Amino acid sequence: MSTDDQYGGGEVGGTGQTRTRFSEPSDPYAPPRRTPRGLITVVGVVVLLIAAIAFANQSRTPESPPTADKPPTTTNPTSATGVAPVDGKSAGVPKGFAQTEQGAQSAAANYAVALGSDGMFNSTRRNAIVQAVYLPAVATAREGDLDRLYTDPEFLSRIGLDATAKAPKGLTFVSRTNPVGTKVERFSAEGASVSVWYSTLFGLAGEGSKNPVAESWYTNTFDLRWSDGDWRISSFTQKDGPAPVGRDQRAASAEEMAAAVSQFGGLTYAR
Repeated sequence: MSTDDQYGGGEVGGTGQTRTRFSEPSDPYAPPRRTPRGLITVVGVVVLLIAAIAFANQSRTPESPPTADKPPTTTNPTSATGVAPVDGKSAGVPKGFAQTEQGAQSAAANYAVALGSDGMFNSTRRNAIVQAVYLPAVATAREGDLDRLYTDPEFLSRIGLDATAKAPKGLTFVSRTNPVGTKVERFSAEGASVSVWYSTLFGLAGEGSKNPVAESWYTNTFDLRWSDGDWRISSFTQKDGPAPVGRDQRAASAEEMAAAVSQFGGLTYAR
């Protein structure tokens, strides 16, 4: 399989391949960023990471406006759906998802959030996330590839971080994944394929940033297996879009973006 993401490209432990691309900076005066070509250690799980506008209850059709004689009987596909959040967590990642279609969708959405977070740039948090979301055998096989990627000086330099994955003084590194919808491609009690459509925010927030925070859109399709009482990733693919048309809005200043990043915490539970 092949995937596209924001970082680098390369073969992954016999389970897939990944290419990485950077979004062009939103600052028209900033120098253009180039897509890295020399990275060959990316696994199929580096996100910031992804394609069809789809939702959990795709089979449902929009209802007519309710009337006094006819109350609504189904949920509109564009409405939020889902049961109460799970109670457990592992490495900050929700766990204990139901062995149902909705449970598989919730797992896939939350795993996309975790794998696209800035925690992947910290060795301790990265290894904990990988162990929490992957099948045990897959996690073990991929840890080495991920460690090499996230400690590669050239890769880190390209995204504006130093050799220890730290942002320059006065700047804040942003790496967030924001799920928009999910779609079940295939489901059984033992395995599922779920697509997650999402946007990402990635870059350095702050005055003088050469890699300003930019938005991108992707769709990840996760192959999940039921293992030890929860859904775990066996592999995934990624593709660009679908990306909406941008509205005519003023881009935030460096100060505004840095303030928003520090004041608005990222979400940990999706769907």
